Amino acid sequence: MTKSRKRALAAIALIGSFALWLGLAEVVLRFLPVATGIRSSAESSPNSVFRFVPNRDFVFSKRWDMIMANRGHVNNAGFVNDRDYREDDPTPLIAVVGDSFIEAAMAPFGETLHGRLAAKLAGDFRVYSFGASAAPLSQYLIWARHAVQEYGPRALIINIIGNDFDESLARYRIVPGYWHYVAESGGELQLRYFEWERHPIVNFMVGSALGCYLLFNLNVLNHWDKLANLLSGRATAAGPYAGNTAADANAERVRNSLAAIDAFLRDLSGLGLPSDRVLLTMDGFRYPERAADGAGTYFDVMRRAFRAKAEALGYEVIDLDPAFFVRHARTGEKFEYPHDGHWNPTGHEVAFEAVMGSRLIKTLLH
Repeated sequence: MTKSRKRALAAIALIGSFALWLGLAEVVLRFLPVATGIRSSAESSPNSVFRFVPNRDFVFSKRWDMIMANRGHVNNAGFVNDRDYREDDPTPLIAVVGDSFIEAAMAPFGETLHGRLAAKLAGDFRVYSFGASAAPLSQYLIWARHAVQEYGPRALIINIIGNDFDESLARYRIVPGYWHYVAESGGELQLRYFEWERHPIVNFMVGSALGCYLLFNLNVLNHWDKLANLLSGRATAAGPYAGNTAADANAERVRNSLAAIDAFLRDLSGLGLPSDRVLLTMDGFRYPERAADGAGTYFDVMRRAFRAKAEALGYEVIDLDPAFFVRHARTGEKFEYPHDGHWNPTGHEVAFEAVMGSRLIKTLLH
């Protein structure tokens, strides 16, 4: 046998072995809680409302070892919710808007803030949720407007977290498929849509369990981008965080974020709901020692400013920190997952209890 033939056979054997291992990995992973992704379904239109591919079940998990495994459902309207939405349902509606805390892909639906509200208020109110990961204040307005126009809610609840303020501005972050504020020629902030398009590699990889594992559990594309930035010299060292966002409260960032809050409250007032039908909940530091350490950080400055501005306009604002502090002092419980900062079922329960005790809910029920 010639050397070239031997090399060819060796190459075929190597490729065959590799294909066999890939096939074996695919089969094994199909029996494990590999994250499937929720599959975005954004439109390229001036009135685009970001949502997910409807009527689809999904699996959530994180890391190589697939921790935090949870099975969820995207309903007929394209939002993570076990219940379908109806435009013609005469039962009064409460709309709950937020980012990944309201998307809550990692938590069983019945243990989320909105799932608990739906169960508690069943018969008196419907509760529909509108949320997706990485959404800021600017995108909340789009979902709130969509809810008002399509379903006519009696009331609106919006959950606010630490990175909602500056990330509402396109100068700080752009999420394709979302709306962000952009300064027009006169300096006034206006909402602008940023087009979404699925990466062709993602389209190819989500068709298999192995591809999903690489994409969502191992997060290979994100790691690749970080490596590329490092090699190109574009990588920057991450500073300290406080309240789910960078702690740095430099004057320019604060000034721009205050402008984003003003624009958000301006546009919120134009949705057609009176201020006494809107409840704004704010995540906090969750533990007294973290709040003490976070004094003067960006999140501390912004959450105080947000509350003052919103309450001055007649909105009810619930700072969840006091409720978190009391619960932790009484039980010692944690409100987030060990390897993830989102609310765990206990965190959602604390938020639910705070909302049930709100002026809004008491008014609606009497």
